[in-house]
Amino acid sequence: MLLAGLCTVDVVQRVAEFPEPGEKVQSLRVDVAAGGPATNAAVTVAALGAGATLLTALGAHPLAALARTDLEAAGVDLVDRAQGNTDPPPVSAVVVRDGDGERTVVSRNAATAEALTLPEPTALFDGAGAVLLDGHHPELALAVAREARRRDVPVLLDAGSWKPVLDELLPLVDVAACAERFRAPGPGLRERGVPVVITTAGPGPVRWSTKEDSGEVPVAGVEVRDTLGAGDVWHGALAFAVATLGHSVPGWIRWANEVAAERVRHVGPRSWTDAVGPRAVKNVGEGVR
Repeated sequence: MLLAGLCTVDVVQRVAEFPEPGEKVQSLRVDVAAGGPATNAAVTVAALGAGATLLTALGAHPLAALARTDLEAAGVDLVDRAQGNTDPPPVSAVVVRDGDGERTVVSRNAATAEALTLPEPTALFDGAGAVLLDGHHPELALAVAREARRRDVPVLLDAGSWKPVLDELLPLVDVAACAERFRAPGPGLRERGVPVVITTAGPGPVRWSTKEDSGEVPVAGVEVRDTLGAGDVWHGALAFAVATLGHSVPGWIRWANEVAAERVRHVGPRSWTDAVGPRAVKNVGEGVR
């Protein structure tokens, strides 16, 4: 599966309570991992047992080596379109509250001066059951979507917030999964030509609509230990379902809900991956249709 978008270096501090302004606190745990919507989704796809290729811009700065090492350990194939760039990669400072897993994030998104292009030849798409885009690196997102459309590969969009590129990108998208806060200026996503629109609402039901039907899928209540990247994990699991499980839209959503629920039960950016792999293999075709 091909996933294209943002890759960051995440420094994650787990604390008993969020600090007040001007206050210093000792963390309970520190993790350093690769982050970003497409990146976390790629880790999810790999954890579920499918091949995951991440197309992004990371660069040659020493900090980038931290993300490379993490992605290699997670089983994600990295295709870096900014190998010669020595600028620091995007870095996210994350604080997770121990009691309920809630988090705060301070980040700076990718800001490369050069337009990123697809590598040649475009063998990245060979055997890909779906592609997932997060809208970062706009030129790259459009190039991936156009090539996927040419090859009849389903295109999924993680629509966390409105980005100018979406005016051109949305007509190429087959499944748009939006956060509840997402707002499109002017026409809605269905009016812009997106066949399947899904809206998540944290612990609330996930709503979906197509030309023929609509509905919602409840989210099971679980003990939440860590919410960092849970939405990205959900999108990765959705892409996995579209590519490999062949379910209806509600079936895709049930699968994504189940995997995201497993993620929030575990502390740390990667500890959950060992739990979903064996369970994913066992549950394919069972109980999530």
